[in-house]
Amino acid sequence: MTPSADPSPYHPPVKRSVQIAGHKTSISLEPLFWEMLKQAALREEVPINALVGRIDAERIKAQTPPGLASAIRVWLVTNAAPPECSAGPL
Repeated sequence: MTPSADPSPYHPPVKRSVQIAGHKTSISLEPLFWEMLKQAALREEVPINALVGRIDAERIKAQTPPGLASAIRVWLVTNAAPPECSAGPL
């Protein structure tokens, strides 16, 4: 079996620093999610920090706010999924 040219999607989380509302924080996400976040920021024509800040502001409004990394993953999946898939919990 030959190794593929693409890196495996099964990679441990990578920690990076972002700035939200003037405060630095670290977020651990798998490389796949970092790439999805980068692409989403490009699509929305905003810096990654601005998009993370927006996701953070949305998550804080939740009745039981998840951690920031979880909120980013959920936001990415729900924004990448077809509309019929993001109608709510199963």
